[in-house]
Amino acid sequence: MKITWLGHGSFRIEVADQVLLIDPWFTGNPVFPEGRKDEAVAGATHVLLTHGHGDHASDAASLGLPVAGMVELMSWLGDKVETTGFNKGGTITLGQVKVTMVNAVHSSSSPDGKIAGSESGFMISGEGKTLYFSGDTDIMADMEWMGELHKPDIGILCAGGHYTMDMERAAWAAKRYFKFRTVIPGHYKTFPALAQSADAMIAALPDVQVLTPEVMETVEV
Repeated sequence: MKITWLGHGSFRIEVADQVLLIDPWFTGNPVFPEGRKDEAVAGATHVLLTHGHGDHASDAASLGLPVAGMVELMSWLGDKVETTGFNKGGTITLGQVKVTMVNAVHSSSSPDGKIAGSESGFMISGEGKTLYFSGDTDIMADMEWMGELHKPDIGILCAGGHYTMDMERAAWAAKRYFKFRTVIPGHYKTFPALAQSADAMIAALPDVQVLTPEVMETVEV
């Protein structure tokens, strides 16, 4: 499994026969390098959206790829692009990869202010591994059963604070509810209000491999 951070809460995940772009945000993303969008999108098979905020969903329709996510958010996209709408607890199959939508605690509206359903995360399974993509969230009790049921090996956790849980809270959740072998922080470094370093997470998870790739750097897990 290859994971590339696209800046902010955006990631590219190459798993089995799929290349997934999760919450791809290029237009107006202050940390995404100019001129590298084609590289980020090359070979992508699907877009997954966790919620409707502009820094997660505003570019989805322009990429010309099938998009999957919360049913109301997919209705907002309408006929601009091929969509698969599902809901929490639902699982879709994308080639050799299964994607289950799970709960998150945040807020959600479309970039133009319309109803976009509710926020979510994903459990992504392929190559004999399961990755938990938290989306934008705080700690929640649901993480207990999510960890027990799905047993994710890898966690991509929002950790910038201010709008989501911060490094310390994300690390606490990782220790309390999951048995990750690898954790990658996201949703940080973008704006001054967000954490600029993952040092607090690294210090709090001495027994976990915490990877902190730079934007457009690929790591293999």
